[in-house]
Amino acid sequence: MGGKGQDDRPSDTEERKHTGLAALADEDFSVYEAIGGWRGMVESLLPGLVFLVVFLVTGNLAWTVVASGILALVQLLLRLLQRQSFLGALTGLLGVGICLVSAWLSKDARNYYLPGFLINSFWILVLGGSLVARVPGIGALVEYVRQPVLSGFRAWLNSWRSDRALLRAYARVTLVWILVFIIRLVVQVPLYLAGLVGLLGAARLVLGVPLFALAIWISWLMIRDPFHAFHTKADLVDAGHDGDGGVRG
Repeated sequence: MGGKGQDDRPSDTEERKHTGLAALADEDFSVYEAIGGWRGMVESLLPGLVFLVVFLVTGNLAWTVVASGILALVQLLLRLLQRQSFLGALTGLLGVGICLVSAWLSKDARNYYLPGFLINSFWILVLGGSLVARVPGIGALVEYVRQPVLSGFRAWLNSWRSDRALLRAYARVTLVWILVFIIRLVVQVPLYLAGLVGLLGAARLVLGVPLFALAIWISWLMIRDPFHAFHTKADLVDAGHDGDGGVRG
């Protein structure tokens, strides 16, 4: 009788699962989990696919925006009915909404893809700046997800940056993601300028989830060994301090 509440709670393993680049911080990393499973794949691909198909079939921007908007609202309602994160659901709707508003206000279907160009450019600058500052952006993200800090930020930063192998791996992975964003722009911007909406939409789909999955798998292969070596050593040091404290007490 009293077991229902306990059974309904997510297990510790489920609570530790992350999606996106944050999944690199998980001990049991999985590409499938990183892209959000089958649902994450569908929710990532469907908005762009619906926009592209409806526009190519009808040639009518208004119908395309309406159909895509309805789909975004349905996805939001499904997430809320299944008691998923409201913030996550709202973020997804906001992202699609910005793209649709960009296309609608400009009366140009190409501009559905314009916010994506701006986002990719933004991350190229941020990650490139992080390398110049010798604080690889992907490394900072992974380490923060693994151990969020509200105080002692400098000590936290110096701890993982002091490991040369780990720092080098994080720098290389950050370069991988800069390359991902550059590839997207190099392929898509010429299609945008040429007004080839069909090819642009297809390129966006291919360079979305599939490229992300490949890049995050390569990222994990690159950081796996130094990541485990560093954190195993750090955990042993922490355990030693705890043990010393217990003896002294």
